[in-house]
Amino acid sequence: MATAELESILDLNTLEQYCSAIGAGTLLKSVVLFEQLMPEYVGNLVNANEAQDKDTLCSEAHKFKGAAGSVGLKRIQQFAQLLQHGENPEWAEGHEIWLQAIVDNASKDLAELKQYLESKV
Repeated sequence: MATAELESILDLNTLEQYCSAIGAGTLLKSVVLFEQLMPEYVGNLVNANEAQDKDTLCSEAHKFKGAAGSVGLKRIQQFAQLLQHGENPEWAEGHEIWLQAIVDNASKDLAELKQYLESKV
């Protein structure tokens, strides 16, 4: 994958800093934990949306944003950032699109992250 495309998916600057500080192998362990938790995170977002529970959706998006950011998943973190702000005038129109972008990209982005880190170990 081209670096520019990878930079839209992963926070390469943060990942390089993490790899220098703690090593790619240690970071990969955190990514594996995130991978185990991700179905629950995404499921909570989807369930809150289906229940039309805006407060819970925003709260769960905030948690997911932090978790995704902590392992360098830039694209889905950015969509979660948008999704957590229910007070934003664009939220009513955009939240379904942002949630779908998370659902559509989370597994692919995670696979790219794992591949990236495995190449550094």
